[in-house]
Amino acid sequence: MKSALLPDRGVVKVAGDDARKFLHGLVTADVLDLKPGEARFCALLTPQGKIIVDFLLTEASAASGGGFFLDVERAHVAALVAKLNLYKLRAKVIAEDLSEVLGVLAAWNGNSHPRSLRRANEAADDIGLGYEDPRLAALGLRVMLPPHRAAAVATALGAERVDASAYEAHRIALGIPRGGLDYGYGDAFPHEADMDQLGGVDFHKGCYVGQEVVSRMEHRGTARTRAVPVRYDGGPPEHGAPIVAGDRALGTMGSAAAGRGIALLRLDRVADALSGGEALTAGGVPIQPIKPEWARFAFPGDSKTVG
Repeated sequence: MKSALLPDRGVVKVAGDDARKFLHGLVTADVLDLKPGEARFCALLTPQGKIIVDFLLTEASAASGGGFFLDVERAHVAALVAKLNLYKLRAKVIAEDLSEVLGVLAAWNGNSHPRSLRRANEAADDIGLGYEDPRLAALGLRVMLPPHRAAAVATALGAERVDASAYEAHRIALGIPRGGLDYGYGDAFPHEADMDQLGGVDFHKGCYVGQEVVSRMEHRGTARTRAVPVRYDGGPPEHGAPIVAGDRALGTMGSAAAGRGIALLRLDRVADALSGGEALTAGGVPIQPIKPEWARFAFPGDSKTVG
């Protein structure tokens, strides 16, 4: 197992008598049945259904003081806290930024059995607030903790400590998009960020901000743009590079590492390009879209999986 402290992640705490109901009425996932030690992948949306920010949400046990803790892109913590405070009105809720005292550590081994993750999670809980990543089992687990205790958690997990770039390469190889890199906050719908594929949207819960638009996209199948994995040889395409086939724009390049990347693509245009035998390039670098094992949406070309 490997572990890395993720410097780009921050922590927000939401607590108070109304916290559960408050969050449930705002975010894309079901919070009512969340239990301590579990986590949800979810997002806060605009009324038009676009992602303001996404995050992993977990609950602390009563014995640990209770409350809900949000694992968020650190650059967007302040905006999230401001939005939560804007929405709370008279609700008995306090939202606060704890990023100066708590960090987020990731621990992973792509071949770990769920039982192994649970054992590791229990070991992590002795030192911090541990939870399995709800998006994909191969992402491993996360621990919120004071950063200076990262070494102690790694020892408790029996994990090798590595740089955060190793976790990024692992994430990219699995084809998991990251907000702010692979899609833009304020610009993308949950379907475009694959949240519907990765457990980030509960289509059976009641209303939340932006729900009507997201539900309509689901039932009408109108999501034509998706963040998808790509393969390339040699040096990586530049982040943000336009992806084209001939003179047709297909999308934008996101993050990349070790021959793999994630691109935001118009899949209908990709299908047309592939059927016509046209090559896809990102900033002049040839790329090949590949379908991840977790994806359930229709994919152009073939059904190759990430491997």
